[in-house]
Amino acid sequence: MSRHAATSSSYSITMRLYTAPDHGVVGAVATSIAQAGGIVTAIDVADSSSDRLVVDVTCSAGDAEHAEELAAKVEALEGVEIHKVSDRTFLLHLGGKIEVHSKVPLKNRDDLSMAYTPGVGRVSTAIAEHPEDVWRLTSKGNTVAVVTDGSAVLGLGNIGPGAALPVMEGKAVLFKRFADIDAWPICLATQDTDEIVRAVEMIAPGFGGINLEDIAAPRCFEIERRLRESLDIPVFHDDQHGTAIVVLAALTNALRVVRKDLADTRIVVAGSGAAGTAIVTLLLAAGCADVIVWDRLGCLTSDREGLAGPKLELAALTNPRDVHGDLHAGLVGADVFIGVSGPGLMQAEWITDMAADAVVFALANPVPEVDPAEADKYAAVVASGRSDYPNQINNVLAFPGVFRGLLDARATEITVDMLLRAAAAIAHAVGDDELNSSFIIPSVFHPDVPRAVAAAISGS
Repeated sequence: MSRHAATSSSYSITMRLYTAPDHGVVGAVATSIAQAGGIVTAIDVADSSSDRLVVDVTCSAGDAEHAEELAAKVEALEGVEIHKVSDRTFLLHLGGKIEVHSKVPLKNRDDLSMAYTPGVGRVSTAIAEHPEDVWRLTSKGNTVAVVTDGSAVLGLGNIGPGAALPVMEGKAVLFKRFADIDAWPICLATQDTDEIVRAVEMIAPGFGGINLEDIAAPRCFEIERRLRESLDIPVFHDDQHGTAIVVLAALTNALRVVRKDLADTRIVVAGSGAAGTAIVTLLLAAGCADVIVWDRLGCLTSDREGLAGPKLELAALTNPRDVHGDLHAGLVGADVFIGVSGPGLMQAEWITDMAADAVVFALANPVPEVDPAEADKYAAVVASGRSDYPNQINNVLAFPGVFRGLLDARATEITVDMLLRAAAAIAHAVGDDELNSSFIIPSVFHPDVPRAVAAAISGS
């Protein structure tokens, strides 16, 4: 295992142990786990007899390899036998994470006749005569389709629709928890643009909004554009717009900390895919005038050979000082680095070549562009996509409130102005008395954030 990997509940295991009837053995187990870098979170004696104890020990590890190492250390102790090791994350997923509940009782024949046949026929007829009533008489007004083709899932890449399903279920759980929206995973067995567009168009009548998720660039751009043109419900690509909203919110507060103005700030964005493109677009709309975009071939410039499509468009809008070269060259004199690309692309020492009081957002997940702990030695403000460091940039701060506002307003589209207002709402959730270099973004569990974002989106 990596000795520097921080422990996480996502790598939490429970070991059922058979031990000698000596509580000192239990202490030895806890000590062994701690010495191996694990964190014991619970010890429960499940059964006790004259000849043995049955003990459940729950602990957090840094990764899967570390979890196996912890189990091996415990197994090696005298008087201890491991009966079973359970991965708590897998246990949580058994049977899936979502289910359907009826909102109406079905206790007798009368209930059935109103909820279904024959009563439901009257409601269907009313909607056929007045189509706008579908929002009032069905669940459409509180439902979102979370649509993916499984081509760009988290940090896992192109793993397909079945493997993407747990992620989409997780997204549905977040929609319900933070905005009381019923969201449904739609995992499509195609990565053809035309087929995806047509599939979403065909299911759209049953939903109040479409959340595109984990679809690879550049295909995602065309899919979103075409769906926005053809549908009368809002289409939101969270990997683009959700990320952009939260990054702008965090940057707004980071610049408050270092007392710099966005209009005068030089920003380097590493990554020209879906997230990077959306971030740059929103930064420009917010008033930033100097943005450089870097990809693995260097800084984007209008004269770089081989650029086409979205990258060529991005190059035309950015790099006003015509900076050429690698990432290090782009960072010289920059106030802000925003990474949405890949692990280990940036050396922490390069921050010394940036402007004073540099801001570094290393958002690649799970391994960021630069180690946040190392970056913190040189930068004034550091943020990442990880939950084990301060300033986690997490899309859950945006998308539940965004869709709550869209559904409440019965919006038919999403505008740039809405995205800017949503970012401002998230930023303002951090008060002046709370703001500091380690707290530029509110907790995902902040109760006021979804409501504030929804109000910003709906204009209420």
